[in-house]
Amino acid sequence: MSIIRYQTPSLLPSTFTPLARLSAFQHEVDRLFDLPFFGKGTADGWTPALDVHQDKDTLFVAVELPGMKREDVKLSLHDGILTLSGERRHEKAHDEKASLRNERFFGRFERSLNLPFAVDAARVAASYEDGVLTVTLPKAEEAKPRQIDINVK
Repeated sequence: MSIIRYQTPSLLPSTFTPLARLSAFQHEVDRLFDLPFFGKGTADGWTPALDVHQDKDTLFVAVELPGMKREDVKLSLHDGILTLSGERRHEKAHDEKASLRNERFFGRFERSLNLPFAVDAARVAASYEDGVLTVTLPKAEEAKPRQIDINVK
């Protein structure tokens, strides 16, 4: 019998740890679900990345739409669902040249978000600057927290 000094898993090469293999497998499964037909895009299009955050009175949605014109994007709000749709057209200038690498997505997209609370539809605003669409959705008065007075008898 020989004594072997214990080494923490972080010091061992990643290929030798059993969890590294599981992690690599999970990464591959995640990558599989990133394919367009599994929800991050559509079968014939793509899905823009977005961030959603809120403060006490407002929900903010920022959507990356680089290279798109304002008129190519549609935004709607109906029954608590914010829907963004549009189309990015393929550039024709590169058609006659041989492509070495194509990573940009083209085609139609649609993205819908269920809003976590009622919004004041009359005060919803959207701005588009430097390829980022920012939608500001103010909370409706009934969705805001309110102080309730307690009566003492």
